[in-house]
Amino acid sequence: MGMSIGNNGSSGGRRRRGRSSKGVMSEINVTPLVDVMLVLLIIFMVTAPMMTVGVPIDMPETSAQTLNSEADPIYVTINQQGQIYLQETEIPLEEIVPKLQAIAKTGYNERIFVKGDKSADYGTIMKVMAQISGSGFKNIGLVSLPEVN
Repeated sequence: MGMSIGNNGSSGGRRRRGRSSKGVMSEINVTPLVDVMLVLLIIFMVTAPMMTVGVPIDMPETSAQTLNSEADPIYVTINQQGQIYLQETEIPLEEIVPKLQAIAKTGYNERIFVKGDKSADYGTIMKVMAQISGSGFKNIGLVSLPEVN
């Protein structure tokens, strides 16, 4: 004598596909997630190099060696018109020293790089460097592009 138990009269013990009254489907469809992540990865790979900021200037070229350092320096930039920028913010000559003192993490040992457009007034560049060195900052450098032979 054979007896069927647990089917409550359903057709021969087969499981029905689709929605059932027993619970929620617990499968995760990963394909849309992967598609979205790949699109975001491509977007970030394309836009990251374009996000470099700075003041556009035409710097002179030299054959000097590059300096290696782990800490990011503070940049002071003088463009062709003689405008002075601290990082990316335009400031007057009189405000350079107080702003440098406010943002210098290591005090007067902070590395400060002066970038000047090659057609900028030499006197303006020297005034900026004189203000910075006169205030007590010791690590001041001029930035140039490597010379192309």
